[in-house]
Amino acid sequence: MTQDTTKAAAIAADIMLFDNWFDPIEDGVRARVRGFIESMLEEELDVALSRPRYGRRKAPPDGSAAAPLVGCRHGHRKRALTGTFGKTEIAVPRARVMGEDGKTREWKSQSLPAYQRRTKAADALIAGAYLEPIRAACAARSRRFSPVKSARMWSAEPGAR
Repeated sequence: MTQDTTKAAAIAADIMLFDNWFDPIEDGVRARVRGFIESMLEEELDVALSRPRYGRRKAPPDGSAAAPLVGCRHGHRKRALTGTFGKTEIAVPRARVMGEDGKTREWKSQSLPAYQRRTKAADALIAGAYLEPIRAACAARSRRFSPVKSARMWSAEPGAR
């Protein structure tokens, strides 16, 4: 043996499988998902403010002045959201809206509640991963100790066993 193979094995061990791994398909899907969620939140805010971004409210048909503002936008905040598509960071729009009492308050999205960090589908996947071994154990126990089998084992008839 004149060749030293330990150096090649050490170099191969240093290179991890996903160290310099990039998948353009996954990156494109995550970008589309992020864009879809952000546009959904922007449309929800458009409805709440009764006007699109950089738009004015329409004047009533009787020719009087335009209706007063319901609120105003003031930037975005970053939020991390984990779903079945993976973890992505989205920009949630911010706005101040006028309440019935005349005071302004922060706009809250109905589709993305405060402090929600995972989608419902991701929560269901996590719960399913934790509960699957329990379900399997319960199913195995019910097969071993079924009521019909137990009743046959303890019946007084000699042919029932």
